[in-house]
Amino acid sequence: MSSQVEMMHIVMPKLGLTMTEGTLTHWRKAAGAEVNQGDILFDFESEKSVLEFECPADGTLTQLLVAEGQTVPCGTPVAVLETAVAVAQPQRDDPSVTGTPAQGSGSPVPSALKSPEQSAGIPLPVPHHQIIATPAAKRRARELGVDMAAINGRGPQGRIHMADVEAAARTAAPEPVRKAITPLAKRLASDLELDWTQISGSGPGERVVKQDILAAASPPVEAPAVVGISRVQPLIGVRGVIARRMSQSAFTAPHVTLFTEADASALVEARAQLNAELARGGVKISYNALLIAIAARVLRDHPDLNAGLVDDQIHYYADINMALAVDTERGLLAPVIRNADRLDLVALQQTGDELIQRALGGQSRPDDLTGGTFTLTNLGMFDIDGFTPIINQPQAAILGIGRIAARPVVGPDNEVRVGQMMTLSLSFDHRLVDGGPAARFLQRIKQLIERPFALMIPTR
Repeated sequence: MSSQVEMMHIVMPKLGLTMTEGTLTHWRKAAGAEVNQGDILFDFESEKSVLEFECPADGTLTQLLVAEGQTVPCGTPVAVLETAVAVAQPQRDDPSVTGTPAQGSGSPVPSALKSPEQSAGIPLPVPHHQIIATPAAKRRARELGVDMAAINGRGPQGRIHMADVEAAARTAAPEPVRKAITPLAKRLASDLELDWTQISGSGPGERVVKQDILAAASPPVEAPAVVGISRVQPLIGVRGVIARRMSQSAFTAPHVTLFTEADASALVEARAQLNAELARGGVKISYNALLIAIAARVLRDHPDLNAGLVDDQIHYYADINMALAVDTERGLLAPVIRNADRLDLVALQQTGDELIQRALGGQSRPDDLTGGTFTLTNLGMFDIDGFTPIINQPQAAILGIGRIAARPVVGPDNEVRVGQMMTLSLSFDHRLVDGGPAARFLQRIKQLIERPFALMIPTR
């Protein structure tokens, strides 16, 4: 037995169907380090989760291809790992090793490896320069169209490795790339009389998209001449994901926001009674748990709001998966409580607490942040009365919750009393939902906030 060196590409992993790219946040190993299978090579961020990548084999980390903080598509090589592979040596009496020795060579040529010309007795030209390369390097050279005769290998006796092939490919003059553009961006460029062929594309494969045309049409914003800058933060990682999604939602979904006020006095009293009963069990029901339970119940009877726009098709979801916006040090996350309409208040509270703690600790799993069908966002704890939330695409709507504040309320007999008032705001995508169904949905949310014990009545 002997061994030969193989070069292995370490690539950005793809975790889940929705993951398209990842941000390499931190290298745990340096170039040239000896690594073992199972060692943590790097940390990466995917869909707002920070995860670790384990080394798949023993070897030497010869190259780091992606810098810390860089975002790359899934499947992109981020490092090169050199491994040793055991190879069995053929025995001299092996019947497969037969035939006439090649000219100028003292070793026989296996007949199974002869070309048809050699088998027919046609002499082949003997190359003046023998190329020694690893199988992986030969395969990569064919993929990249690189002439291996022009490469000086860095291995023993000039052996060519995959890294040598890729380095040669990078130094070669790139072929001109035909620019691509989306139909919508092309129409917009024509309307604005812009030459889109001179615009750098930010879409897949550097395709020019609508945002590129809008950016080119907008005049550049110059920074003030004298401004003290405390720090500069690249728009990458979680902040970059939030920026792209919010911009995409604001530019593509025609937002309409409805506002209403609900008297939450009964909700406040119901929560106090529930927590008095649950005090010995160590569970405390939050307003978010109550509001999620209310929204999930209402979505059963208003399925138009439990929907999403995917590939120009409206998907009406069978499950009610409530996403709850959570403010973390790394940015806004929205962990998902699945089948929220089937959970009781205690289960809703416990599930939500677990998801929130993982989000706050930067330990959210990929499944924690995907699959939501409706989103609830609450800024009441910051003394915010009302706001216009941005839809978490591809969902149809998002419900905003303001603070509960004591205000004078005029009753049905014109008597004035102090009520615990709450402002509700429902933003919805007018492509999917019309104003009437959205208004009826918000009206029912208001009714259940004012009559929370109606949640005890079973529904179909």
